[in-house]
Amino acid sequence: MSIELTSAGEASARLGISRASLYAYVSRGLIRSFSSPHDPRQRLYALEDVEALIARKTRFRRPAAAAATALDWGLPVLETGITQIKDGRLFYRGHDAIDWAATATLEDTALLLIGGLDGEAFRLASRVPQNLPVPADGIHAFVANAVRLLSEPAPKEMRAAEVAAILRLVAAAGSGGDPRAEPLHRHLARAWKAPQASEAIRRALVLCADHELSSSAFAVRVTASTGASLRNAVIAGLAALSGPYHGGMTERVRAFLEAPDRAAAPIFRHPLYPDGDPRTPAILEDVPLLASDATMLRAIESATDRKPSIDTALVMLERAYGLPRGAAFTLFAVGRSAGWLAHAIEQRSQSRLIRPRARYRVGEEMPSS
Repeated sequence: MSIELTSAGEASARLGISRASLYAYVSRGLIRSFSSPHDPRQRLYALEDVEALIARKTRFRRPAAAAATALDWGLPVLETGITQIKDGRLFYRGHDAIDWAATATLEDTALLLIGGLDGEAFRLASRVPQNLPVPADGIHAFVANAVRLLSEPAPKEMRAAEVAAILRLVAAAGSGGDPRAEPLHRHLARAWKAPQASEAIRRALVLCADHELSSSAFAVRVTASTGASLRNAVIAGLAALSGPYHGGMTERVRAFLEAPDRAAAPIFRHPLYPDGDPRTPAILEDVPLLASDATMLRAIESATDRKPSIDTALVMLERAYGLPRGAAFTLFAVGRSAGWLAHAIEQRSQSRLIRPRARYRVGEEMPSS
């Protein structure tokens, strides 16, 4: 991907800082630097990073503007030790998520993201209700199944057993079966009669596990901050994930892949990944894509110079292995439940209610009845 570069003098002048401060920004990962193609001894700096810092400093000088944009890819509003997105890479507790996904299971990932849990709970069968719903067929059926299962009375359990039970209930909402102590990727592959997809499902679950402060993770943290149970916090995450601008984007991607001449193309650019979402090629590694999907993938990458989003990867995986329609969303939700649990537990440990203020707009007319 072509990145517009600028000199140290120009970058410093634009920012109104000394060169020493510029180098400090580079060392902190705020500005990327590259060797000049004409003089290896000279360093050049990413212009888009410089401009992003200028915009950020402007917001800081205008507190009202900073507050107004904080909830829209703006300034950080919460501290977390769970996940970091930096320089186009995703990290789980300091581990590169792409490397982690090469061998880890979702259960391993839940233990990593939450921390302090006894892994033995994941090797024992949980108490899953006998009257399981039929396998989910689409987003709405899946969410309804999951909410029903998570809303049923549950015995008081140790934290690790509670986490394991919630993850299995969310998986059961999609499969219609009891995972017992079986790793969730194998359970889903077996339930979907696609054992050959087991490894791809494992990677997808791990790479869906968390993504910093996504809309659904924020919903989970707001809910958990009220003292609500872990199960209710996960229900809040499911509701947010189902929206068409979040996990529901899988439906739009599928419609486009099935009829690109009739459906609108999804937006493939991700604000946090200037060079493209690194999770996409990791999920699709060794996946036998449909010929039409492979062609579309190459066309998207050629046209945008970026890797398509994780939504695209999940739908292409679903189509490649003939998984049930809606399996892409199920994978997203089951995987992301691990991150939601980590966020809920982290938020509850802070004993602080999340309650931002709103700015009242004078003169707004009430809608007529």
